[in-house]
Amino acid sequence: MVGTIATAATAALRQRLAPRLSSATAVAAAAVASARSSPHRITASVTSRFSSRAVPPPATGGSLAGHVSGASNLPPATTNTGTAVPGATTASVTTAATAASTPAASFRAVHNQALAFPCVDRNTEREVALSGPEPAYGDGILRTGFETFRHEQPFQLVHGGELPGFQIAYESWGELNADRSNAVLLCTGLSASSHARSQPKNTSPGWWERFIGPGLPLDTDRFHIICTNVLGGCFGSTGPSSVDPRTGRPFATTFPIVTIWDMVRAQFKMLDAMGIERLHACVGSSMGGMQSLAAAALFPSRVGRVVSVSAAARSHPFSIALRFVQRQILMSDPNWNRGFYYDGIPPHVGMKLAREVGTITYRSGPEWELRFGRTRAVPDAPPALCADYLIETYLDHQGEKFCLQYDANSLLYISKAMDMFDMSAIPANPESDAAELAAQRQVGVDALKQEYHAGILSPLHALSSASGSASEALAAATRAMDQPASPHEVRTDQAHRAGLVAGMSAIRVPTLVVGCQSDILFPVWQQKEVVECLRAGGNDAVTYVELDAMYGHDTFLIDLNNVGGAVRGHL
Repeated sequence: MVGTIATAATAALRQRLAPRLSSATAVAAAAVASARSSPHRITASVTSRFSSRAVPPPATGGSLAGHVSGASNLPPATTNTGTAVPGATTASVTTAATAASTPAASFRAVHNQALAFPCVDRNTEREVALSGPEPAYGDGILRTGFETFRHEQPFQLVHGGELPGFQIAYESWGELNADRSNAVLLCTGLSASSHARSQPKNTSPGWWERFIGPGLPLDTDRFHIICTNVLGGCFGSTGPSSVDPRTGRPFATTFPIVTIWDMVRAQFKMLDAMGIERLHACVGSSMGGMQSLAAAALFPSRVGRVVSVSAAARSHPFSIALRFVQRQILMSDPNWNRGFYYDGIPPHVGMKLAREVGTITYRSGPEWELRFGRTRAVPDAPPALCADYLIETYLDHQGEKFCLQYDANSLLYISKAMDMFDMSAIPANPESDAAELAAQRQVGVDALKQEYHAGILSPLHALSSASGSASEALAAATRAMDQPASPHEVRTDQAHRAGLVAGMSAIRVPTLVVGCQSDILFPVWQQKEVVECLRAGGNDAVTYVELDAMYGHDTFLIDLNNVGGAVRGHL
């Protein structure tokens, strides 16, 4: 009996509402068509007014929408692209219960104004302006004033690739003395050019402008400072954006995988051509510090002093993960096109977002708390999904500034080189020791570690097989493993740590290691790892400086007094 009454009531309700729903649906369809024809906003306003007479609820209870045929299929309001506007619909049906509680209720659709997205518009405008060819990186400032060294012979790389030759861009400051003994090689970070300081051929300020010059930490009255753009870069040195002479086209992702070791070997080819047999010092920050350690290990008789600021003896999982995410963002940009974008639109959106992530790793929370706090860019403006807070506008600006200044493929290759860096796995020279390098690839340091942890190999045997280090260095490495760990030290892999000691045992020259407490990309415990492994390997001339600056990883670019003072004293 109850079921029969409910069925009859439902049928009557449907019959009563059918004309009104048909009318509302027709108006809604017209609204959608109008909205899709509008470039930026919904222009149609749909008002569907139901009868003022209260509609009784269905006999079975529940909402009216569940009993009205077609009510759940009304189309959402959309923009001209067909994208649904959250919260907006072209027709609205309220519950019968609400209608019953308001006898004179007026039923109509609710229309929220679509939000503006200037950040998305900027990406679109940039894309329209970019029609190829690939922009010249550096906006003119970084593309002038450098000298070039050309190596005309084939160059073998560690991971098996070959370049038919290469070019290195460099700049220099200060005079080289008669016996060529006062040269200082300044190694760069991931995205830096050779333009570390202004000079007559390029008067724009350089990235280490306040650190280089007469009486400054890198004193040009005493030293001849040389700074290069690394192999794989895009500021004058051979990299993925360079033309492959064998094809007449940019290398793109046919460029071979490059390592820190390859970068350093290319730099020393340049030093050979300059007649510089021994450097007074090799100085570097971030990836430049990795190069400094690698140079002193590969060419121990040719480096007189080492400076490593905010670097590491190996990349650890946290920094690898951060760079991996940046690469994934970049490669997800459809314009990346597997690296072959040089005749079209570069992956500018991916580059912008990757740089924003990178910027977060370069600075620190305490600095941003003091610098930006929770201040909004326009305090009285409505909340926005694009840059709203000052910190967001800062990141947005950094991404905008960088996205067309640096080659996307160079970022991929060089960041990967940082990930692979490990002083416990120094490769053989692929040009002179090809057979040894092939054996190293076949055996693999990781496989040796696994065997050690399984109890198959001793640390001594594993290191001997992997690196061929001298027996005394291996003995020192084994002794170092028996020493108690520092309370500040992260020690999770004893075999690998012994490998670091052995790998850096060739570095016996005075070495300065500088770390910053607010650095999250290369934390101070990694600087201490460098210091302790150097000392365990026999270097008794290691100086460690730890700074409490708030600028994070970028402290080496900012803190002239502390970073500069330490470098000046060491040189």
